[in-house]
Amino acid sequence: MPRRNRQQRPKGLRADTSHRGAGTAYGASRVEQGPDGDWMVRTVPAAQATKVYRCPGCDHEIQTGIAHVVAWPEAELGGVDERRHWHTGCWKARSRRGPTRRWS
Repeated sequence: MPRRNRQQRPKGLRADTSHRGAGTAYGASRVEQGPDGDWMVRTVPAAQATKVYRCPGCDHEIQTGIAHVVAWPEAELGGVDERRHWHTGCWKARSRRGPTRRWS
């Protein structure tokens, strides 16, 4: 019979996850300052990326299951109309190349 190396927990008990922050499941918001102003930025982990979006930095689709960032102007305090989903690399390179014509 194979040996079990895993710790056996009584049924109905789960591991303690109280040490995790409230924003870690969906990514915590932070303020980033740049030459184009202050932005609220939230990281979207791959497991939470369940829709397809179009990145304003490269005009390519962000497929489901791809980690990315959501950014919106801080002054707007997260208005739905102002939020944009960016590839992480495109967001980091936005000072070198701006949004594509579609988003300008």
